[in-house]
Amino acid sequence: MFSLFNRAQRAIASSTQAARHGALAQNAVDGVAHQLLERAEAGAGRDPLRAQELRNAARAYLSVVR
Repeated sequence: MFSLFNRAQRAIASSTQAARHGALAQNAVDGVAHQLLERAEAGAGRDPLRAQELRNAARAYLSVVR
């Protein structure tokens, strides 16, 4: 009986871990684009061309990754 519960627990843990890994990977992707957009927004008043380059880089990154 114990081995049945142990197997069920392992199956649940592995599926939860796989789902968590997928969510972390998606957050990492969004994190890079988010950082690029934050930098663009922060520097938009000082250097609008650089800000536009950062926005374009974020857009390109998201199109490649997704």
